[in-house]
Amino acid sequence: MFRMETEVDKGRRELLRRRLLDANTAASPVLRALRGTPAERELPLHVWALDSAGDLAGGLVGHTWTTWLHVTYLWVDGVHRGSGLGSRLLVEGERVAREERGCLAVRLETWDFQAPGFYEKQGYEVVCVVPDYPPGATEYTLTKRLG
Repeated sequence: MFRMETEVDKGRRELLRRRLLDANTAASPVLRALRGTPAERELPLHVWALDSAGDLAGGLVGHTWTTWLHVTYLWVDGVHRGSGLGSRLLVEGERVAREERGCLAVRLETWDFQAPGFYEKQGYEVVCVVPDYPPGATEYTLTKRLG
């Protein structure tokens, strides 16, 4: 017999996270080898593009973990779209991840109304498609090996 509850509980969330981390560590030799090393932690990676007035023209926000860069956000102001700025931000993020953090690959998510074609032109490959997420849109997960 179990009682189900649905309230947000930060204490239980942390307990659950810790228990899942422990279970994953016990089950995976790869994760076990990471524990206690610098590669275990997610490290933020940000790249900013400022225009001549010092205003934000675009940016990339993500993090590195183990040998992967995860791009969370890539945005370019509408007035600068088509200028190559998005490609430059992505290339710089990939460079930092590869040269300074030893990353071998990148992953990101995008929707069909955003930029899957842009990422494919940058050498990314679609590895997952989730239709109707959110309803009426399709989400894509793409990856790229860094050379």
